[in-house]
Amino acid sequence: MRGNFEEQLRAASLRVTRPRLAVLTALRDHPHIDTDAVIALVRADHPTVSHQTVYDVLRALTEAGLIRRIQPTGATARYESRVRDNHHHVVCRNCGAIADVDCAVGHAPCLTAAEDHGFVIDEAEVVYWGRCPDCSEKPEGPE
Repeated sequence: MRGNFEEQLRAASLRVTRPRLAVLTALRDHPHIDTDAVIALVRADHPTVSHQTVYDVLRALTEAGLIRRIQPTGATARYESRVRDNHHHVVCRNCGAIADVDCAVGHAPCLTAAEDHGFVIDEAEVVYWGRCPDCSEKPEGPE
């Protein structure tokens, strides 16, 4: 898979560096993680990589379209490597777990707006909210 990451970086006109490869690996292996978790994973294998370098890599990879930054309302920003397809997310109201939800239609923008106001719509972003299976097994309300 590393070779594929190198190809993706080069195709996006980005230099292949150890921090970039480490961030891509972390996101492939742990989708929907926040910046602190990315930093911890990268630094576990590359202890000399600074926090700022990871922030810079996340920004560069996001701008290049190699990763996606998602931030459901009231939640910390998360990152994922699943890009260029038409999927949405489901978020647990209790624990914040996030999972991918494939688009029911299968083609962008997945939903048809009632009014486009002259826009050429090419993407729809949907966030479903609920309780994950683990939290659904627990009783609701204060303990």
